[in-house]
Amino acid sequence: MTDILDKALGAARDAAGAAAEIIQHYWRAGVDVVVKGDDTPVTVADREAEMAIRGILAAALPEAGIYGEEYGADDTSRDYLWLVDPLDGTKSFVRRTPFFSTQIALMHRGELVLGVSSAPVYGERMWAVRGRGAWLDGEPVRVAPTTAMRDASISTGNVKTLTRDARWNALGAMIRDSNRIRGYGDFCHYHLLARGGLDLVIESDVSILDVAALAVIVREAGGVFTDIQGAALDLDTRGVLAGTPAIHAEALARLTGATIDR
Repeated sequence: MTDILDKALGAARDAAGAAAEIIQHYWRAGVDVVVKGDDTPVTVADREAEMAIRGILAAALPEAGIYGEEYGADDTSRDYLWLVDPLDGTKSFVRRTPFFSTQIALMHRGELVLGVSSAPVYGERMWAVRGRGAWLDGEPVRVAPTTAMRDASISTGNVKTLTRDARWNALGAMIRDSNRIRGYGDFCHYHLLARGGLDLVIESDVSILDVAALAVIVREAGGVFTDIQGAALDLDTRGVLAGTPAIHAEALARLTGATIDR
């Protein structure tokens, strides 16, 4: 498996580079926006970037399936499955806000084993392979040693679903007990978590394609990354909780201890 992961990491990094060239071109030139059936925006940058990524990944690892944001899944039953969001943060992209990225992850029999997170306009690329640590532009990164909620920095992303039940009050209590609250969103707060700039990230409304690569990176940086109930991530994941080990454990206990109205 080592040889496969070496080849896969090289391909994922090459694919992220190819996507970056396309995205940066349209970032400078501007694009028209189309609204998809789920009321989310898409641009030619999203679609061209995914096609470029798919070509590179398929050539490097033809035995793997590919599940992409724009063109769906060709086969999710194979042992290896690429998870691709070519332009995560399209809403930011079209509003000229540089909080968008390319996310490429690899699953092996349902387990996330590799992740590349590329944010070319923001100026960062992170990657990780299971068991090999996490890296930012070639330098190793590690989560902060924070153990007490009073010292913790918390960041929230999409949390609309969380507002509907008692977990919203639990989140409010954590914010009161923490050091500070921010809302970086998208890839940015996971990058900050992995390199020690944050201690907890909470999102209740995401797709696995948004977070799969970031989960590998955070875990390899020494953090904990689960769904919002503490379970392992899978293709149906919609909410996530990521943090330093101690802060994640406390946050999970508080959130799961809240009474949820069904």
